Amino acid sequence: MYDENTIKEIVDNQRKYFKTKATLDIDFRKKQLKKLKKALADYEKEILEALRLDLGRSDVEAFFCDIGTVIMEINEALKGLKKWAKPEKLYSGMTCFPSLITRIYKMPYGVSLIISPYNFPFLLTFGVLIAAIAAGNTAVIKASSKSVNSTRVIKKIIADIYEPEYVTVIDGDHKVADLCLAQRFDKIFYTGSAKVGRHVMKCAAENLTPVALELGGENGNWCIIRKDADINDAARKIAFFKMLNSGQVCININQVAVASAIADEFVESLKKQFDSQLPDAINDENYPRLINRRAYDICVNEALEYQDRIVYGGFGDEKTLKYSPTIIYPVDINENIVKHELFNPLLPVVVYEEENIDDLLATIAEREHGLALYLFTKDIPWANRVMSTQQFGGGCINEVCLQLLVKGAPFNGTGHSGMGAYHGKWGFDEFTHPQTVLQGYSRFNLPLREHPYSGKIGRIKMKLLRLFER
Repeated sequence: MYDENTIKEIVDNQRKYFKTKATLDIDFRKKQLKKLKKALADYEKEILEALRLDLGRSDVEAFFCDIGTVIMEINEALKGLKKWAKPEKLYSGMTCFPSLITRIYKMPYGVSLIISPYNFPFLLTFGVLIAAIAAGNTAVIKASSKSVNSTRVIKKIIADIYEPEYVTVIDGDHKVADLCLAQRFDKIFYTGSAKVGRHVMKCAAENLTPVALELGGENGNWCIIRKDADINDAARKIAFFKMLNSGQVCININQVAVASAIADEFVESLKKQFDSQLPDAINDENYPRLINRRAYDICVNEALEYQDRIVYGGFGDEKTLKYSPTIIYPVDINENIVKHELFNPLLPVVVYEEENIDDLLATIAEREHGLALYLFTKDIPWANRVMSTQQFGGGCINEVCLQLLVKGAPFNGTGHSGMGAYHGKWGFDEFTHPQTVLQGYSRFNLPLREHPYSGKIGRIKMKLLRLFER
């Protein structure tokens, strides 16, 4: 069990270790990343088993989402770290003459707190840890109490490869998380709900600790299908994505908006795709389950509210906590189910008129920003205009979820879907503070900045300032 004194001691020990400057060495950081990469291979069977026990995930889905992607992230950090960490050299400008050289040093914040969720416990723990290590920080990980088996393995891996004064894992419920948040950390990275994100920010404000938040978005992530879209292609990809982790994905499609001219055809195609990919989902060992009974009951109760419009699915198994992929059609854009994040396999389908596409986009824009936006259309110029004018975390045109896997691209939210970014160099930057340092000289200093500012000398100085400061 953890108490305030225990957690304070952990943080104090990490701060003492950080002050030894051991983590500033680039080769040291690379060595720690390689340890983590090796551990993923050594513990692969235990990771797969933990994900099966916690979420009912198949080995293929578990490796695709929680192991392979982490390995990719480590490889990217190992390849780019030396370049990322190199101080930037700038020309100071004539106003600073003769001090013409300025450097920007990439300094780690220090002791970081990583609060990770249950839905992708290894990806969303180790993915953030990679950024913290690459940037030269120490890390306290508060792993999820919901994914018990995964947290146990995460704790085992970290204890095996790192000393606790460098990286350590704390388990426990929200009360333990609050004990962590009461400590003074130098950086906090939280992944989870917007509701808890607000709480994290309030706690961090007490110590003026910088925070990064990766949230799901309170109004969910939209997918828009225009009448010119390839209906079967869209249905195939959406079916795969909605079944992935049983819908417990922060960037998953929360609701679909379909042009009225193709709405019936799309729904029929989506049914066929669900049947084709997992014809008996809740009895299939490859179909994941909801994390706990509470999540299952929330899903069941919301489905019951719309049972008269369920056209596919709408049933589950309370023993296994599996709930079928469920299409709810049609749904009005102002109904409650499309105004909040679902985080389950329910999929409401909203019908819109093609000539009113701008009104649809305006309604989406008025609500809180999603973590993702997906568009299916053959009109790529239109899609690019939408993507460059709407506000959301990231997204795809004629594809789903793959924005998460692009090397060198940030993963982030905006507004109620988060703040800050990570993956690759973006993660390194998130966990570093850029320190600007000008190199001065004792010779050839001009008295430009010094008094007097009046008379002839003042006028000359003003002319020089107008010349230099532009």
